[in-house]
Formats: sequence, C-alpha cells, structure tokens
Amino acid sequence: MSRYVFKMPDLGEGTVSAEVVEWKVKVGDSVKEDQVIAEVMTDKAAVEIPSPVTGRVVSITGQPGDMVAVGAELIAFDTSGAAPAEPAAAPKPAAGPASAPPAKPAAVAAPPKSNGPAAAAAPAPAVGARVMASPATRRKAHVAGVDLATVPGSGPGGRISAQDLEAVISGQGGAAARPAIAARKGVEEIKVIGLRRLIAERMSAAKRNIPHFSYVEEVDVTELEALRQYLISRQPKGTPSLTYLPFLVAALVRVLEKFPQCNAVHDAERNVILRHSAVHVGVATQTPDGLKVPVVKHAEARSLYDVAAEIRRVSEAARSNKATRDELTGSTITVTSLGKLGGIASTPVINAPEVAIVGVNKAVERPVVVDGSIAIRRIMNLSSSFDHRFVDGFDAAAMIQALKEKLEHPATIFIQD
Repeated sequence: MSRYVFKMPDLGEGTVSAEVVEWKVKVGDSVKEDQVIAEVMTDKAAVEIPSPVTGRVVSITGQPGDMVAVGAELIAFDTSGAAPAEPAAAPKPAAGPASAPPAKPAAVAAPPKSNGPAAAAAPAPAVGARVMASPATRRKAHVAGVDLATVPGSGPGGRISAQDLEAVISGQGGAAARPAIAARKGVEEIKVIGLRRLIAERMSAAKRNIPHFSYVEEVDVTELEALRQYLISRQPKGTPSLTYLPFLVAALVRVLEKFPQCNAVHDAERNVILRHSAVHVGVATQTPDGLKVPVVKHAEARSLYDVAAEIRRVSEAARSNKATRDELTGSTITVTSLGKLGGIASTPVINAPEVAIVGVNKAVERPVVVDGSIAIRRIMNLSSSFDHRFVDGFDAAAMIQALKEKLEHPATIFIQD
C-alpha cells in the first residue's frame, strides 16, 4: 500500500488549529483529487478542504467538534490503486426515539386504557340495555355531548351517577373517556460546534466585555415608504424590490460623517480606537448554518441601487456558504433587521470589535397625532446598541436623532449638507 498523509493546512491569518465541523467522506471511501473531504471552522470562517490526491481513505483524525492543529495528520489515503478494503462498519444509531424505525400504523386503533375508579367498579352497559340516570345527569351529558350508553355506572344495577359522568367528561372515566394528550419524551442532543460554537463564543465575549448601551427611537417613514414605492414602480420588471436597508445604509453613511466615533473599532491588544473614514457596513444575515455578517465595503462610495445590489450579493453569498473571508470581515459598523419579524423593539448585540450596531424593527401603520390631529402614519422603530466605553450616551442619542431626521425626510439623504 502506498500511504499518503494529508496534514491540516495553514488556513492563513495566524491560524494554529481548526475545528472539524463535518466529514464528507469515511474510511473505505474512494475519492478523487479536489473532491471536498471535510469542512473545518477557523476563528474567521468555515472552510472546505479538498482532497490533494485520488485514492482510498484509510484513516481520519478527529470527530466533529474536535480541534486539529495545523500540521497535524488530518486524513490518510491509499494511492496504490489496490482493491478497496471492506468498508467500515456503519455506525450504530444513537439510542433514543429519534433513531428508532418508524412504527407501522395499526389497522385499528386500540381503545385507551381506563384507569379511573369508575371503570374498575362496573362494566359498561350492554348494547341495547336501558340506561339508568337522573334527569339532571342526562341534561349534563347532553350538554357535554356524552352518550350515556357508553358511561360505566357505579350505582345499583349500573345506575350512572353524577360522579360517573364527571369522571368521563374530565377524561378519567371508562371506555367513553376522551384519550389524554400524550406526554412527550426524549431529548435531542446537539453538539455546539462549527459556526454555532463560533457565534456562541463571540456573543458571550461581546456581552461579557462590552458595556452595552441601548437606545430605541420611533421613526415616521411615511415619506420614505412613498419614495420607496415610487422607485420600485420605475424599476424594470424582475428587478429585486428595494427594501428599507439600502436607504438606512445611505442615510447612515451621511450621518457618520458627523459622528465618526460610531464608525470605529476597538483594537483591544493595543487599546486604541480606530476611527475609519470609509464606511464598511456589516449586514447581519440569517443563514441555514446560523448568523453571519457579510460586509458591504465602501458604502460611502456607492449609489442607492449599488448599495441594494451589494447587500443582496453578499447576503446570498453568506446564505449559500460561498462568501469569502474578505466578504465576512472588516466591517466598521453593523445593521441588523428581522424584517416582518422585527417586533417593536430589540437590544442587538454589538458585533465586536465594532462599537455600534443599528437595528431595524418592523414598519407598521399606526394612528399618531400630527399637528394636533390624528393621522395614519407608517412608523418604524430603530433599536441600536453602543459600546459605552467609547460612545457617550449623548453622542449615541444624537446620532440616532440625526439618522431619524434623514429617514423622515428622505430627500436629505441625497443632498450634500
């Protein structure tokens, strides 16, 4: 056998180890050169590892969740072209309800077992037998929709008492008792690995190290909605619809010119604040793997439509797991929106090492007082968080107020002050 050992490669940016997220192959599999054999996670992003050779897998190192050092053996191949060995035994399924084979449906459902005292006291009346019960009990059974012929009676001669009927209505009686709702059992065990582990570590570090200051403000976006609908009507058919996010980013770019302390990152190692002239906007994006933050680079140099297109492009790249490391790093401020699930208010967690994050809640029509009269206006809340170590409460509030003014008078977004 010609054994080829492939070691964990250096994935760049000072990576010393990587976490095994998923093996795409197993011992005994034949693989071709450049075929993806594993997915690993660094502190920056998920990376797919291709096979360097064509051969048969003879050993692998590490299970999902294990860390493998750069330079350590990751996988070994037999490249001699010999007949493949017997495949590895299939792993035993985990114990528990999730691994049990589905039960065949019964042809006829069995009646539920009775465990009430009335059921044990007397059998159900024979079919056609005269039902003995008081008028009051009969009326109660009629109201409850219970056929007294199915109720076991515990009185003399099988007479049905009020207690017998009550036991059936409450689900504790005999054959006529309604089946109880089955209690659910079983626990699904999910290892916290890969992107979910990385999200957990970063969120924990952000909340532990950053004193968050949250600020919520109400914004009247009635005029912005009118402009948005007008621009949508002028777009060619098939063009993706404009959302609020491109307008928010365009307004944010203008506002940050006067609040550079909010367009900054904290270099903890050197303990310095880096205020950026460029505005690189992170866009919090939900993906099948978890939350990712792709970045719209140089938003200050883009038109409204260009911003919209770039948000769509990087978000889709993140969802399809095709975003590059550069597209997932380098943001100077982040925006986050849950769309129709946006709720009334939220307290977004800062995307460290940034010092500010702006959250968008859902826009709804509400009655509000305008110039002393009640009017229907489209209202949207902005929920934002700031690193209180470096952004004072006054400056944070002033920035959001300036952003509110831009969004409420959208023409000012496109006018140089």
